[in-house]
Amino acid sequence: MSKKKKKYYTVWKGHNTGVFETWDDCKAQIKNFEGAQYKSFATFDAAKKALKGSYFDYIGKSKTFTSELSVEQLKKIGQPNYNSISVDAASSGNPGKMEYRGVDTKTKKQLFRQGPFEEGTNNIGEFLALVHGLAFLKQHNSDRIMYTDSRTAMSWVRKKNCNTKLTRNAKNKPVFDLVDRAVKWLKENNYSTKIVKWETKAWGEIPADFGRK
Repeated sequence: MSKKKKKYYTVWKGHNTGVFETWDDCKAQIKNFEGAQYKSFATFDAAKKALKGSYFDYIGKSKTFTSELSVEQLKKIGQPNYNSISVDAASSGNPGKMEYRGVDTKTKKQLFRQGPFEEGTNNIGEFLALVHGLAFLKQHNSDRIMYTDSRTAMSWVRKKNCNTKLTRNAKNKPVFDLVDRAVKWLKENNYSTKIVKWETKAWGEIPADFGRK
């Protein structure tokens, strides 16, 4: 069994800021901290350098990626369609702090972002990101396609239902208010946007990835 590579965690906003050597230490700084900002790095020097900059300069910045697929498989999959937007979500815990965003696939320019919310799940975030993206593209009369790396969220959008097992409570009311709005939008609107699965094994992390844990 291969040894898990060590990571270093930069916390820009949290109970304490700095570079932490374990995920547990990082998690202690961001737990119950609204608007926490953090990301993992492969080396201490990279994490320390990032701390001097802005969180927004680093989220979604993909590492050097080399696909393990064969040349034939890569050829069959092809390249991403850059006339598109990409959406993704991040959740610290399940449930836990959740946020989502949409970016331009080519430039990674952020187009919209919501959260962090106190209690949500990654699947709910992925679902909300897709519906937000559909509404965004319809509002802008755009013919771009939309990428997601979540088959679950794609299924929920097709069924026009958020099939989460998360129980509603006072803490997650803001999340479920958005879920109810999203389901209502799906049932009341038609759209022509094509939703496509992002090929992570061929292309690396989706451009909207928060690049955290």
